[in-house]
Amino acid sequence: MAEIKKVLLCGLGAVGLTVACRVQKYSSEVLKVLVDETRMEKLQQKPMKMNGEEKIFDYITPDKKDFVADLVIISTKFDGLDSVLENIKNFVGSNTLILPIINGLKAEEKIAEKYGWEKVLRGYFICHSAERIGNEVTQDGIFKIVFGSDDEMKNSKVARFFETVKIDFEIPEDILYAKWVKFGLNIVVNQCSCLLKMKFGEMQRSEKFIAFAKNILKEVVELAKCEGVQGCENLVDDVIKALFLMSEDGKTSMWQDIEAGKKTELDIFAGTVLELGKKHNVSTPYNQVFYEMIIVSSLFL
Repeated sequence: MAEIKKVLLCGLGAVGLTVACRVQKYSSEVLKVLVDETRMEKLQQKPMKMNGEEKIFDYITPDKKDFVADLVIISTKFDGLDSVLENIKNFVGSNTLILPIINGLKAEEKIAEKYGWEKVLRGYFICHSAERIGNEVTQDGIFKIVFGSDDEMKNSKVARFFETVKIDFEIPEDILYAKWVKFGLNIVVNQCSCLLKMKFGEMQRSEKFIAFAKNILKEVVELAKCEGVQGCENLVDDVIKALFLMSEDGKTSMWQDIEAGKKTELDIFAGTVLELGKKHNVSTPYNQVFYEMIIVSSLFL
């Protein structure tokens, strides 16, 4: 399988910018960033900034037909995925791999419906908090992309590329289970932060919060079992361990969205739990309350 020499990044928010800066630093010729014409003009006039430094990338618009990516990294929010899947069609060839680093559980299935599972890897992004205000992102450089598939050749190909551009990565033994751990972490910390206004350190230091988190996670565990996920007996402990890896002063992306008046990812967090609860006839009272309270609280911002 040929090496990765052409990368297309879709989504230049806090996560996308963090990844783009690292790739550009170590392999400046490999990366193109997908934007529409309007976005390109705005970025050319007012570039994104990472830790106070302006960043200029090689932008490409969806209409171009002279570029085929070896790897497409999708770092948009989930609600932007449909448009991304349409916009990348000119850049996906027979050997292109597609790696979404998107919160939630549904991105890979949606991509596979359009481009086939043979092109898709499951993945997610985890980092010390990345804070975005306007076009400026602050991030301390500590992040990791967790990914994997059943195809070891695909895994190795992406791993070699990440090694080249100095991106920390992990290929877990069971990527589906790992995705559910990240989902459980999002369910607890993102949603609680919106209502309780707690940073990671405050969560970590509160025994009452940890007990509360474990109760919330019981819903996630039951749904994971129903979805056929293996190893669910360890899920609660693994989510709590993941919480203690977060930077103490960090704020969740969902809290930042609330503060910025942006649409949150509530639908792919509590919304997904409620949907799966109905599917499997599992009671999900904690996430029902989250869903209703976060919607109501956002009305007063």
